[in-house]
Amino acid sequence: MRYLHTMVRVKDLEQSLDFYCNQLGLVQTRRMDYEDGRFSLVYLSAPLDKDAAEKNEAPELELTWNWDPEDYDGGRNFGHLAYEVDDVYAICQTLMDAGVTINRPPRDGWMAFIRSPDNISIELLQKGERKPIQEPWASMENDGVW
Repeated sequence: MRYLHTMVRVKDLEQSLDFYCNQLGLVQTRRMDYEDGRFSLVYLSAPLDKDAAEKNEAPELELTWNWDPEDYDGGRNFGHLAYEVDDVYAICQTLMDAGVTINRPPRDGWMAFIRSPDNISIELLQKGERKPIQEPWASMENDGVW
């Protein structure tokens, strides 16, 4: 397992970039704008991690900016922790066997979400290529929120 990023939602992207980059000193490693979904993802790293982060070899901070105004109550501005795993199906099965609820099953062979005992959302992403879609995951419904 490898730690990838922490995601936070931001209301004002320019204000947040000013804070994280100009004041705190982080550097932008990449940005993706999704016109259809009306949101942007901006990844930041510590300056000493920039080269490694650009090669996906260091953890980053992911700023998620939804273009339409939204208030984030109930902690919704903090998104999730993300980890890359060798086998998303195997880890989800191990977690389920231990009594952990899989909030978003890996129906696509690539991504799942669980929650910590303190209700922190954790994203599990398949390392490399997506795994072939398989049961029981393909038919599992979401359970709760992530």
